Amino acid sequence: MAGKKKTKAPRKREGKRKREKPGLIGRARRYVVSAILWMFWAFAWRLGLAGAMVLAAATGFYYTQLPAVENLFDGRSTGSVTMLDRDGNVFAWRGEQYGGELGVKDVSPHLVHAVIAAEDRRYYRHFGVDPLGITRAIIANIRAGRLVQGGSTLTQQVAKNVFLTAERSYERKLKELPMALALELKYSKDQILSIYLNRVYLGAGTYGFEAASQRYFGKSARILNPAEAAMLAGLLRAPSRYAPTNDLGRAQGRASVIVRAMEQEGYLSETQVIQALTDPAKLSRAAAARAGGYFADWVMETAPAYLAKDTTEDVTIATTFDPVLQRAAEQALAAVFEDRVKEGSVAQAAIVVMTPSGEVRAMVGGHESGVGQFNRATHAKRQTGSAFKAVVYAAALEAGMNPLDIVIDEPLRIGNWSPQNYNGKYRGAVTLTEALAKSINTVAVRVSERAGQDRVRRLATAMGITTPLAPGPAIALGTSEATLIDMTGVFATIANRGRAADPRGIREIRLRGDETALLRDPGGPGERVLSERSAGLLTYMLREVVEAGTGRRAQLPGREVAGKTGTTQAARDAWFIGFTADYVVGVWMGNDDNSPLTGVTGGGLPAEIWRETVTRIHRGVPPSPLYALAPGSGQILLSGDPGGSRRGGSVVERVFFDVLRGLTGGGNRRGGGSGTKFDPQAGADR
Repeated sequence: MAGKKKTKAPRKREGKRKREKPGLIGRARRYVVSAILWMFWAFAWRLGLAGAMVLAAATGFYYTQLPAVENLFDGRSTGSVTMLDRDGNVFAWRGEQYGGELGVKDVSPHLVHAVIAAEDRRYYRHFGVDPLGITRAIIANIRAGRLVQGGSTLTQQVAKNVFLTAERSYERKLKELPMALALELKYSKDQILSIYLNRVYLGAGTYGFEAASQRYFGKSARILNPAEAAMLAGLLRAPSRYAPTNDLGRAQGRASVIVRAMEQEGYLSETQVIQALTDPAKLSRAAAARAGGYFADWVMETAPAYLAKDTTEDVTIATTFDPVLQRAAEQALAAVFEDRVKEGSVAQAAIVVMTPSGEVRAMVGGHESGVGQFNRATHAKRQTGSAFKAVVYAAALEAGMNPLDIVIDEPLRIGNWSPQNYNGKYRGAVTLTEALAKSINTVAVRVSERAGQDRVRRLATAMGITTPLAPGPAIALGTSEATLIDMTGVFATIANRGRAADPRGIREIRLRGDETALLRDPGGPGERVLSERSAGLLTYMLREVVEAGTGRRAQLPGREVAGKTGTTQAARDAWFIGFTADYVVGVWMGNDDNSPLTGVTGGGLPAEIWRETVTRIHRGVPPSPLYALAPGSGQILLSGDPGGSRRGGSVVERVFFDVLRGLTGGGNRRGGGSGTKFDPQAGADR
């Protein structure tokens, strides 16, 4: 209708409803939050500014303290010793090895790429500290609940290796930051990497990649191939664990990981990767052989301390070592133990090989070889048993006796002591040669008493025994203790025609790179301690020991051999020491706890080890005759007073004593006598 008033529909609200004003509580809460944020920001930027100032100050301080880059390459506190064999080849290293300064541009590019791929792929793109790497490390540490990853850049590692410690702590990490920044400001990237390549420890006593390359591969780091570079870079994580000299397979496995990392970074082609994985790096012959560990340890002990274990320089020692003879001795010992010693036996053995002039060519200090183990050839002092009788008869010859002199093997009493023969039997009239060949105790004592104990002692010392000698007449039966190397030196003196043959392993010592020798073996004949005639006669007698006496197992067809067996009480020690015209070899066998051996005498297993060793070391060496003098007519020594005698040697007297020997049974008599028996702890050998 016209008059009807239309009503307006209510207008819909558009958009958001107008926000209501906060109340008093809301305004207060907003004010508090704003104030807190403002205060936090004010504190944070002030703290950040203060931290930045401290960091800048510390960086500046470290910057001023950094020396010239060339002064940071060699950071060792001690020197090193490199040993050369008799042919001039390296066979052993001792001390902290450093191969010399090499820069990034000097080493193989494969090595640079391997190190960067393994340790710091962003090395050339960061400023010494890598925030991404640190973030990764923090996340890994939180997940592990402990400090397992450092996130250090190569620059930070240089800071740690040169100026800090290897301790894993947040304090050290904080110190690394300004140090790393200072290094980046002071030096170029290549210079920092060069410091790293020269300072890092890489196992086996080596510092720097040049020393490690020489140690493991026998070549310079300048010419490493990808597989070799990857193996060395793989050592950085755990040098001792991944050292190829400890476990080559493990080192090769770690190297394959580095090769893949190099491939990911584009450093290697597919062909190079395949080559590196199918033909992994291998040790050099010298590193793989690991020969001469006992010999090298002995050289370090005998060299002047200031040029060996205490040296602060890099020293090179030219030695008398022969790796071929060393392998022969090791293989001989292993062969006899495998064939003749019961499985599970704890028996030990040692071997020394030297020339008649005393130059030690090889040394086996135990059945299980290794660096740093107990060297039984040089350290074990054991009773020598009948092997000492060589000294007794040498003294007798020097006193004017003759190998054909006759003495009665019968019960003997000196004071309250009565020595016994090994088998408890007595042979009656025997020559000195036969008495030595059969290792008859009573005759050895008679001969020692006639020659004089003082003469025996003086001669033992002059011939090379350096340990104290036992008192009393039992000295004739080897109750004194001596080392194998000393006893081998005694027999070398005999083989050297009576001239002292002090065992020696050093020919020359010089500083590396210096042509002037600091110490040199003068060489030449040793001092005469035994007349040439006595040495020749004694060689004749010792040859009879092998041909007709207790040492028959040491015989070598077609080659003359002289030697002597030795067995102590209850077979605690068993010896065979002998020589040819070319070499003197000593063998000792026993238990480390001095317990008795089972069924072993000097004429048994030690003689077999000796024969096996001498056979191997003489391969390709033509036989030469021994210097042995045939004896003339002898002197007749009667029983009773060990010093009693009368001059003889006529045909009638010799026939008489031949008849006498027949009447006495030639060895069937058993001892009687009322003297008190005393076990001399040494005796004749079977």
